[in-house]
Amino acid sequence: MSAHVHPHDHERGELTRNQGLVLNTLAGAKGPLSAYSILDRLRGDGFRAPLQVYRALEKLTELGLVHRLESLNAFVACRQDECSAHGSIAFAICEKCGMVSEFANDEVAHLLEDWAQMEKFELAKTTIELRGLCQDCRTA
Repeated sequence: MSAHVHPHDHERGELTRNQGLVLNTLAGAKGPLSAYSILDRLRGDGFRAPLQVYRALEKLTELGLVHRLESLNAFVACRQDECSAHGSIAFAICEKCGMVSEFANDEVAHLLEDWAQMEKFELAKTTIELRGLCQDCRTA
């Protein structure tokens, strides 16, 4: 497998060909994609098995380049620089058009960290998903 450096990945080392293809597919998508949707889009690039996609997604998620939306069982490319610097990531998901907005809020993160500390809960990561209607769908 040939390796290449993704344009937005200058500090994270090289990605494999499969990882780069999966990342580019997600980056070019209008909304979240399931692993099987990614597989369907990459069949022409030699992808044959779901495991190929899952391995790439696992590494890309580990690197902070991709996020998994638990409620949708789907993935999105990270839209924020220095996303991994935030311990808490939030997503607003429009239930009508499927648009996903990513944001990080340090104030919310601190509240959750304070709660975890008070409860002696070891917090590994926090992902918040907000479901509703985006501005465009509300006014349509």
